[in-house]
Amino acid sequence: MSTTTSVTAKVAVQERLARHRSAVLALSAQLHADPEVAFEEHRSSARVSAVLEEAGFDTVVGCYGLPTAVEAVYGSGSFRVVICAEYDALPGIGHACGHNIIAASTVGAALSLAAVAQELDLTVVLLGTPAEEDGGGKVLLLNAGAFANAHLALSAHPTSGADIDCSGTSSQGCDRFHVQFRGKASHAAVAPSAGVNALNAATVAQVAIGLLRQQLPDGVRINALVTAGGSAINVIPEHAELTLEVRARDAAIQNDVTHKVLLACEGAALATGCSWSTEQPSPGYLPLRQHEGLLNLWNRNLTATGRTLIRPPAGGGGGGSTDMGNVSQAMPAIHPVIAVLGSQGMPHTAAFADETCGPDADAAVMDAALALAWTVVDAAAAPELRASLCRARDERWRLADALAVGE
Repeated sequence: MSTTTSVTAKVAVQERLARHRSAVLALSAQLHADPEVAFEEHRSSARVSAVLEEAGFDTVVGCYGLPTAVEAVYGSGSFRVVICAEYDALPGIGHACGHNIIAASTVGAALSLAAVAQELDLTVVLLGTPAEEDGGGKVLLLNAGAFANAHLALSAHPTSGADIDCSGTSSQGCDRFHVQFRGKASHAAVAPSAGVNALNAATVAQVAIGLLRQQLPDGVRINALVTAGGSAINVIPEHAELTLEVRARDAAIQNDVTHKVLLACEGAALATGCSWSTEQPSPGYLPLRQHEGLLNLWNRNLTATGRTLIRPPAGGGGGGSTDMGNVSQAMPAIHPVIAVLGSQGMPHTAAFADETCGPDADAAVMDAALALAWTVVDAAAAPELRASLCRARDERWRLADALAVGE
């Protein structure tokens, strides 16, 4: 495909996005005004679906085993692009992570790409992914085969402050788990020696984890919260519970540190005479592995919208965790950031929740939608990049077949 094809397609994409501007921005505002938390996004998923269905997409709400997942498909081309929408909110503070912006911008990108689906031989898929904040919706969708035929996956995440050049950026992987300690209750004054103090086990575990930190690689984060530890001062606690998380920028380090933290909990149980158990209530998130070729296209296209990109300081540009990391470890993907320009609040705060709706948030929606769509156009129209993405998908298929035969 020629450069002329790409330029013409980009013009068509921009014109179609402009025609859908009102619907896209209305979607962002509606989601912001009616936030729903993980796996409860029934109204949100219905709103996302309705906009796409009206535009001619073949749309399903409730797919791949998740009632609030959405799959909306346009076209039947040989190059399959999955654009990931998020729309879950945070408990108590609503869209303080700006997922209303993500949903609206990705819907806008999908709508605009429909204008060139036939010309560029595309299958455009808007995949509504529940429970990014807590629950790992994309991991569940990945395991269920929602990305199996895709050549690439992409999305963009809002942030505060200024736009950054996302080259070389990543995110932290994250494992969260609950640890329960079981002891034996007794009267704390009359017969303390007859009890086995489960809260002591939780305390010893935290001390052991604190001492472990000295031997950990730079950048690893461990957080602990005592979520149960007794109900009365004069009763030896028979039950205590820790909620723990381990974050790292390398998947192997993440797995190793998680193992060491659980060993610390096991040692605490042995030291205090308690029994213990652990569970991981949601899938672990892996570090984000950006496809640099696609990311370079995003940077160029975001700049073309009129935005200025700055380089983040060394070691910056990639905090937090996302289940998009798991997708990116499995296939070519990008998940860059788009700034709500002029915003002062940090993500996951009430201040930022207020800033994710309004003129600056609307600008982020439209610019992200256009940059995402233009990035897909460039990838589809560049023979070498398109061919490499096709080879990568075929290689995933061959590996999956080989594993299936091995089983």
